[in-house]
Parts: sequence; structure tokens; C-alpha cells
Amino acid sequence: MEVKTSNLTHETDDSTYDRNAEVKAFDDSKLGVRGLMERGVTKIPRMFYSGEANIIENSINNSMLSVPIIDLKDIHIYPSRRVEVINQIRTACKEWGFFKVINHGIPINVLDETIDGIRRFHEQDPEVRKQFYNRDMEKKIVYLSTISLYRDKFANWRDSVGCFMTPNPPKYEELPEVFRDIIIEYSKKITTLGGTILELFSETLGLDLSYLKERNYLDGLFIQGHYYPPCPEPELTMGTSEHTDPSFMTIVLQEQLGGLQVLRDNQWFDVAPAHGGLVVNIGDLLQLVSNDNFSSVYHRVLSNHKGPRVSVAAFFGTSHDLDKASSKIYGPIKDLFSEENPPIYTDISLAEYMSHHLTKGLDGNSALQPFKL
Repeated sequence: MEVKTSNLTHETDDSTYDRNAEVKAFDDSKLGVRGLMERGVTKIPRMFYSGEANIIENSINNSMLSVPIIDLKDIHIYPSRRVEVINQIRTACKEWGFFKVINHGIPINVLDETIDGIRRFHEQDPEVRKQFYNRDMEKKIVYLSTISLYRDKFANWRDSVGCFMTPNPPKYEELPEVFRDIIIEYSKKITTLGGTILELFSETLGLDLSYLKERNYLDGLFIQGHYYPPCPEPELTMGTSEHTDPSFMTIVLQEQLGGLQVLRDNQWFDVAPAHGGLVVNIGDLLQLVSNDNFSSVYHRVLSNHKGPRVSVAAFFGTSHDLDKASSKIYGPIKDLFSEENPPIYTDISLAEYMSHHLTKGLDGNSALQPFKL
């Protein structure tokens, strides 16, 4: 059986299926998953098949357990509030690797306009959109569908546009016009919030509040706007495959359509969106420097008949310049060592880690595994 989908095929005969040809045709279109929907496909191309019998089999909805919500109000005014928040973060980082923050200081109108700006980019005229299409992670602006498209077992039902905003941001005129002003404003505000959370992480580890900041662990900010079109067969594919983040820390802005899930005790829990709230999750590099005091946990995004879903992820501690990244070294913090807590990882360069992560692709395995002692 074969249903034609604009030079992309939907086949069930293994003997005639050519995945490489299908991937190349899709990539050469430079229009991503949004382009498939613009062509009116009613069946997803086979390159998106996840192969999982029941994607939501281990999902838990309406559980008594949920990702913690942490209120940052008055943490700079009342020491008792700050201590309370630090204790909440310690528990969240140990048990979930995820938490939500409210009263974080970024106005709701800025959050809403950031979501709208990313939506405008992905929904603009296809001929304008495709001019930005590339998968060169050494460029300052990257627009594509699935970074490791040619290596992964299956593609994700998602398009992404990303900008490296620090330390060397694109020139104003290089940024896509439909979101350039708001992405600049949002990057400034999310950087400020990132600094606050970094101080809280330092104190949570029992270190001076400036410890992590003085070591420039947040250097490098990559803001990536994801667009998940409605999927005609969401039971067959993923919005984003199971993975951990190749960052020090990630702060995620979600709109109201859910789909983000985090893995805990071999079960998937929904990370429900909250208007005005932001999701913070531990990245691999923070797990490494904290010597496993914090956990970088697996998470994923489900595809959906509804949509589109838009989210914006701010990845801290990344770099598109691998030559400069070679001088950035991450290793377990020696002040955390004891007889009961010896070093778990070797020191590595950011370039070494990023090279391994990009080569590995979204294979469901932790990118930290090769660097364990």
C-alpha cells in the first residue's frame, strides 16, 4: 500500500522503502513539517514512524505527583522566603530534574509576544521561510526540522528556529524580521532570570551564591522556538523524542496546548502549561558539575491532532563556535567531594561534549555516559 504525499511516500512494504530518499526529499524541500501540512497530507511519511506500539502507554495523567511549582516572589527581600525556595529547588532537582517558576519577573505580555513571534516565523509565506532553512549548527541562526535528521531512527513532527544570542549575537538585520525585536527583549529578560536561578542553584549546593556565576557557566545562550503542527497520526510519531538537554540549564516557555512530559520512575508525567509560568530543567552539564547532586532527566513532547503547539527553549551554556568551546572546561566541583561523594565524571571540554551529543543524535541514551569515571 502506498499513499503519495508530494514526493514523500507512506509505505508499508519494507522491500521497496528507501528512507534515505524520503529524508532527502523532505530536507530538500526546506519547508519542514509545516510544509507537509501546507500540502494537505493526511498520512505522515514513514520517516516519522517511531516504531512504538503505544506511545502513551506509560503516561500518567491527573496524578497526585506533579512537577513542583516554585514561587520566586520576595526571594530578594525576605531571607526566610529565599531559604524556603532553596529547599524547594533542592527537592525538585533531586526528585524531578524539573520545576516550574512563577513570579519570576518577566511580564506576561513579553511571554505572549515571544510565543506569537515564533508562531509568525513558522507561519509566514513558505518562500520567505525557506530562505532561512539550514542545519549548520555553527551558524548564528538555524532553522530546520530535527537536528539529527539523517542519523535518528525516525524524524520528529516538529520544526525549530534557533538563534545564538550570546556571547556573539546576530546583527539586528540578520534576525528574522517577524520576531527580531521580541527575541532581543526576551533574551535580555531570560538572561537576568537565568542569573537569579544560577545563584539559587549555587546556594542549593551549599556554595556561595556567586560560585557558579563567577565560573561563567551560563555563557552561551541559544534560544530555540519550536513549532509542532497538528499531526494526522499522532499515535505513530513523536513531537520530540526522549532525550536529556545538552546544556547547563534550560528554561522553557510553553503556550497552553500541552504535550511536554518528564520521565520519573519509568513513567511519563505531564508538565502542564501554566500561563505566565516557566519550566526550568537541569541540563547534562549541570548534572556533571554537581557530581549528580542534580539530575538531568529524560523528557519528550507528544504529537497531537490539535495545534499548532509553540514553545520557546532557552538553552544556557551552549556554543556554536566549537573552536572557542574547546577552551571551556566542565568538571565536577571539587568543593562537593567527600569520601561518600567521590568524583563521578572526568573533566571535559564543551566542544568535546557538544561534538559527542551532535554525533550521537536522539538515541534515548545519556550523552554523559562516555565521560563517567
